[in-house]
Amino acid sequence: MKLSLVLSTQPARFDAVAFKGDLAANFAKIAGWGYDGVELAIRDPRLVDAEAIADLARGHGLAIPAIGTGQAWGEEGLSFTDPDPAIRDAAIARVHSHIPLAARFEAVIIIGLLRGIVRPGLAPGQAMALLVDALRQNCAAAAEQGVRIALEPINRYETTLINTVAEGLELIEKVGAQNLGLLLDTFHMNIEEPAIEASIAAAGDRIFHFHVADSNRWPPGGGHIDFRSVLDALFAAGYDGFVSGEFLPRPDADSAAGQAITFLRSLSPFHD
Repeated sequence: MKLSLVLSTQPARFDAVAFKGDLAANFAKIAGWGYDGVELAIRDPRLVDAEAIADLARGHGLAIPAIGTGQAWGEEGLSFTDPDPAIRDAAIARVHSHIPLAARFEAVIIIGLLRGIVRPGLAPGQAMALLVDALRQNCAAAAEQGVRIALEPINRYETTLINTVAEGLELIEKVGAQNLGLLLDTFHMNIEEPAIEASIAAAGDRIFHFHVADSNRWPPGGGHIDFRSVLDALFAAGYDGFVSGEFLPRPDADSAAGQAITFLRSLSPFHD
């Protein structure tokens, strides 16, 4: 089982990213705990030093399996479904700007809340049409460089656009791009899916990335999700990518990261 941890390259308000800034120190910590990779949360690729990141990853023997884009929503308000076409265009352009970096690291580009919400002035059907159009543009540009895009079903309290695996699979059909798949997150699945394991099986080879956090968004082992059963289902579905921790820093970031990897590595038959 390949494990990674989310690290933000810049300060951000999103609490479930436990590690932010100070890339050199955090890469060293993450490698020291025994993780295999670092999932980078990047608001704007123009603000990061790709060479420095590559050197850190190489020096610590860490892969970069995925790049998160959610801070463009959280910090700047960009989204694919904003009523303002200039904001929509800026959101699409921001994803395009991630493609060269993703290609360099063979990373998946994650679309979380950058997809947006249904804002006043737009009907749900209109918002969905805008989402489909934006993803078609992003996927076409990404395909040119062999990059995959993973949309994350997110719980109903954060958006009404794509809450479940079934809705995500329907969206993939509408977009019609082979390089579009899903990022599944156990925290959101615990809220929205009748049975997490069945939904994982239904997603099958459209699972491009996987996040773990417990039912309370604490590190795995801090709530009531049966992670042995979930991981059984994930690997039975043929998934061979990274399992990436995105959880609250409880009781603190370092303790959470250490507890998460100890717990996940202990789950037979996934112990390395």
